[in-house]
Amino acid sequence: MKVTKAVIPAAGLGTRVLPASKAMPKEMLPIVDKPAIQYIVEEAVASGITDILIITSRGKSAVEDHFDRSPELEARLEKSGKTQLLEEIRALSSLANIHYIRQTEAKGLGHAVYCARAFAGNDPIAVLYGDDVVIGGQRPATRELCDAYEQYGKGVVGIKPVPLEELIGRYSCLAVSPLEERVFSVTDMIEKPTREQVLSNYSILGRCVLPPEIFPILETLPTGAGGEYQLTDAMKLLARRDGMIGVEYTGTRYDMGNKLGILQAAIEVGLQHPETGASLRRYLKELAATL
Repeated sequence: MKVTKAVIPAAGLGTRVLPASKAMPKEMLPIVDKPAIQYIVEEAVASGITDILIITSRGKSAVEDHFDRSPELEARLEKSGKTQLLEEIRALSSLANIHYIRQTEAKGLGHAVYCARAFAGNDPIAVLYGDDVVIGGQRPATRELCDAYEQYGKGVVGIKPVPLEELIGRYSCLAVSPLEERVFSVTDMIEKPTREQVLSNYSILGRCVLPPEIFPILETLPTGAGGEYQLTDAMKLLARRDGMIGVEYTGTRYDMGNKLGILQAAIEVGLQHPETGASLRRYLKELAATL
């Protein structure tokens, strides 16, 4: 079945990047000249998604404003003759059919995805985590996952190998076996494992495609790590019962809920940006000589 709907959970408080996220949604933190969430929406659209539900929370109206029309700004750009920039700004409101719903309490990623049940209906949904920007690759990361879903008919998780010392207590880990290049069968997973619980060094990083069968599991899911409803716990039950697919997507993932990840994204994207690339490269070489 073709995947045309996506959910972007963007309700988190952004405590790892305080105080920057106190008044500004962390999803609006810029990577050069675009907010992080715009990269995520553009990836979804490039993957064939036509309908997007963004899960927000109190104080995140800036996310909605970003994808809305701005008549005053557009009039000023038009008057100034900034045609190309005007077209870019206007295009934001027509990228996809974008809907919003609030997660009224911070109960975890599993609860956030459950808020999308009515939006999903009986259709599969791609889930693009609001903290994770994926850039580059052979194809958009979500497209790589959607292709696997359409081929195998099972839920799909986007995975990458994570160094063991970083994985323990921080990420999920998966029991995997190879099917084809960069594609694996997933039969089990553990959220934030101890050293003794590690199944492999593969972890879910920011992307998944879920069948509608995930919602009955989420409905009765007990709380997990941190006292929250963990999406990984629901996917674990799905993997054990029906099996899942893991796709090692080819793009580069940046953790925008992490201060170092924000800096890495700005530098690496800035080096590729036509307006900043050459100057930034010169600056970094000069700076490196002083380190």
